[in-house]
Amino acid sequence: MRLLAAATLTLPLLALTTPAQAATGPTASVSMGDSYISGEAGRWKGNSVTTSGSRSGTDRAWTGSAYDPTRAYGSSYANGCDRSDSAEVRSATGIAQTQINLACSGATTQNVFRASNGGQAYKGEAPQADQLAAVAAANDVKLITLSVGGNDLGFADVIETCVKDYLIWYSYCHDDQQVEVDSRMPAAMAGVGKSIDEIRAVMSAAGYASSSYRIVLQSYPSPIPRGADMRYSESGWSRADTGGCPFWNGDADWARSSLVPQISDELAKVAKAKGVQFLDLRDMLAGREVCSKATRQASSTSAPSATTSEWARFVDAGLSASQGDTRESMHPNYYGQLALGRCLTLVWAKSGDQYCRNTAGQDTNGMYLTAR
Repeated sequence: MRLLAAATLTLPLLALTTPAQAATGPTASVSMGDSYISGEAGRWKGNSVTTSGSRSGTDRAWTGSAYDPTRAYGSSYANGCDRSDSAEVRSATGIAQTQINLACSGATTQNVFRASNGGQAYKGEAPQADQLAAVAAANDVKLITLSVGGNDLGFADVIETCVKDYLIWYSYCHDDQQVEVDSRMPAAMAGVGKSIDEIRAVMSAAGYASSSYRIVLQSYPSPIPRGADMRYSESGWSRADTGGCPFWNGDADWARSSLVPQISDELAKVAKAKGVQFLDLRDMLAGREVCSKATRQASSTSAPSATTSEWARFVDAGLSASQGDTRESMHPNYYGQLALGRCLTLVWAKSGDQYCRNTAGQDTNGMYLTAR
């Protein structure tokens, strides 16, 4: 009787100390972070200066009589998270049975952290790590892809400043903006590192072994080419009113050859320190950027195409001001997001850090990896 009583008394203790078990639901691929992975600009198939109708076939929101952005962004358009149907996690294939997009346009690293550890709700949604906890409980999460840090660095402010310096002030932006980026870099990268820690803490609490899922941290592609690769003259108004790329050559060179590589290299350091896989996207849009000489805009006589159209959304200004939302500017568009999805598909089959690049003259199936 004493032995039975002792065994009975220890049962509750065992129940309290046994770790939770990971969910056995459908396998899942999850994306977290900001607009570059949420699917911002997925409404657009290339760019066109046509301001009405389907905008030469580029506007996927055109219904034939009106515009309905939910055709691309679903219910997330209401709060501006803009999770498109072509977003990277949705367009990648062969990874998991279900794809879950927790990313939100405009999010910072603080919008990833758990609320209990300093995280902040954003656009009416709980911090993304808290959302991940529910996802991890209901699914068998295999891959978590994270794109974050750009908003901590004030990336949107950099673009706005550079555009204004071209259109209004006739001055360069790269000198003062480099100072701003450098001043924000340590805190931003610390936030990225903490985001990874938060994700791991959530997964551990849900009963996942570290070997049962993978985290991929990715960098950002440049949406504009170097000055020499712009198809519109630096002088005049064609860059702004037609091309939607209102940047001086010097600023474009800085963004493409200095800023984007700097951010990629810093993110790579975080990935290495935290032991996660890194996907370097700095050259993903090379030759497909807004105003690139290797691409052209769609028109009434030239339909949009993944082989000829730009893979990023132009700055919504000038003739294109009435087309869509300004927040879509300078993001991978529908074609760019299909390319990102292909990159993720390829990375899933690889170990180690990777660059993802496109093949000139081919569609998004021409994406390929090289070891970093």
